[in-house]
Parts: sequence; C-alpha cells; structure tokens
Amino acid sequence: MTAMLVEKNVPLQSCNTFHIVARAHSLVRVASEADVQTVVASSEWGPCPKFVLGGGSNIVLTGDVKPLVLKVEIKGKRLVQETAKTFVVEAGAGENWHDFVTWTLQQGYPGLENLALIPGTVGAAPVQNIGAYGVELQDRFESLDAIDLQTGRIFTLNAAQCGFGYRDSVFKHAPQAQTAGLGLAGRALITHVRFSLPKPWKAVLGYADLEKKIAEANIAQPSALQIYQWICDIRRAKLPDPDVIGNVGSFFKNPTVTPEQRDDIIARDPKIVHYHLADGSVKLAAGWLIDACGWKGKSVGNAGVYEKQALVLVNRGGATGGEVMTLARAIQTSVYERFGIRLEPEPTVV
Repeated sequence: MTAMLVEKNVPLQSCNTFHIVARAHSLVRVASEADVQTVVASSEWGPCPKFVLGGGSNIVLTGDVKPLVLKVEIKGKRLVQETAKTFVVEAGAGENWHDFVTWTLQQGYPGLENLALIPGTVGAAPVQNIGAYGVELQDRFESLDAIDLQTGRIFTLNAAQCGFGYRDSVFKHAPQAQTAGLGLAGRALITHVRFSLPKPWKAVLGYADLEKKIAEANIAQPSALQIYQWICDIRRAKLPDPDVIGNVGSFFKNPTVTPEQRDDIIARDPKIVHYHLADGSVKLAAGWLIDACGWKGKSVGNAGVYEKQALVLVNRGGATGGEVMTLARAIQTSVYERFGIRLEPEPTVV
C-alpha cells in the first residue's frame, strides 16, 4: 500500500467518547472514497476483517481492536439542491454531527435543530438512526453513499433501503439476520449523507422540557435557531460533556411494551414515565426504570451511573470496558427482576 499510511499500535482512548484505554493493532485514516478502495484492492489488507470508526460515540471497547480500523475522516458540507419544497444538504461522513447541524442553521437551512449536540459523526448518524425531542434522522434523511468493503463498489441507498427503526438500521445487522437478505454490518463504509430539510419549516415541539422553555421565554412561535439553543441548554444541563466525563450518551434504549404490560406495571408503579406511540404500543423511560431500581450515582469499579440522568453510564476515571459492561449487566438484571423488562444497550460492544 503505497498510497496511504497504515499506522500500527494506535492508542484509541481519544477516539472513543468513553475514553476507555485500548489500541488498534492497525489503523488507516480514510479521507476519500479512493482511500477505501485502495485498502480493498490491497492483497495484504483487502481480505482482512475491518472495523469502521467514526467519532467513537456509540462504542464500548472491551480490549484492543484486532481488525483493521478504518478511521473515517471524510469532510465537506454543501447544498446539493433547493426546490420549492426542500433544501437537500450533504455532508462528508467524517464531519462532526453537531457542527454540521450548526452549519445548516447558519446557512438558513432549518430542520435539524432538535438533533443538536448529539455526539458523533455524520456517517454514524444513519447507522444508529439518531433521534431526540420528537425528530429522528429518518425524518430528514434523503440518501447516502457508501462503499462495499469486499468489492470496493460505491453504492447509494434511500431511506427504505436503509431499513431504519428505533436506533436501528441495515448497518447494524449481518446479512443472515435480515429477512430481506440485505444486512450491511461490517460490510459497508458510509462516505456521504444527504438530508432533505422541508420548506416551509415547521417547529417540532411537544416535549415537556421544550414547553417549559417556551413558557419561560414567553415565545409562542420560536425560531429554529431558538429551538436549537434551547436543545443545547437542555442537553448540557442533563447530560455530561464527553470531553469532560467519558460517556456515550444514553446507554440503553427506551423499551416498548403492550398496553396490557403498561397497565400491569402502572398498577405496581403508578409514577412510571411512559409515552403512547402511534402503533398503539407504549414506550417506557429506561432512565426512570433504572432510577427506580436505585442505580443513580452508583458505581462498579470506575464505571458509574450519572448522578443527573440514570440512562447515562460514565467513566469516573480509568474505567475499563469490562467494568462498563459489568455495570450494564447488573442494571439489566435489576430492571428485569423488578419490572420483567429486558433493557437493550444502544452502543456497540467491541
């Protein structure tokens, strides 16, 4: 491989927001599609297992990474198209997500403000189908470009082909795990993502935290920029800054139950926080369940539950991936024993 540098024994503590100490046996920094294709075409590196790394905001490293790490650093932001109904904007997969959201608003392209301050990169956002305060990525998604890590072929996927679900997509499933046969976990690297931002813009409100901000400011019709600022303020007040305290944001998905299960739980715990979904099911607040089991502020080794939000696990200094997962499993056991609900982790365990 003469076209790029393969780094050896690379520290990954600064490449994951949990700040867990681990190393990559081999790492390539990807700045373009050509970089990926060079790796795929290499007789030495092409056939070997690969691990795609963005901002490291949704992974728990439990040891050194043996597959070849492809560190995505593809940059660029642009307006692709403007129509009477939409702005279509594009960003390189290596762009910081929050910086991209900020840029869209600065350019006069509202629509992503509810997703402000979510850590990670643009390329990782579709993998997780990130969401917050009433908006999910799939609501604003137009298409993405990716490269097949086995063939080097560049391909494009629309929203339906991405198989978006709650914190889920086709990129999180192996081929045999998908009924349609299209699973791209470990098979593809996202290079560019495009978003369709609706015109005219309409505010997405309705969450208690936002309604409180509206009442305090006495602003009946807030602008996109005002909502963006409120979202940033709310998240900073509730969630630890990964640059200061290692974490991956929400560690567990909010579980969904049937109305019958909800009634059974409410009969025992009337104060449980829950939300009714359009399909008739009920989403429970995982943070409330964890807090009700007494975990807020508790620790296992150097891994702990954040004092202000039980849904967030934190690195109190020197935590290992093993300690984080031991804590996570203990929480899962407590919640299951009390409520009969199995919590599912959001981050990928490596």
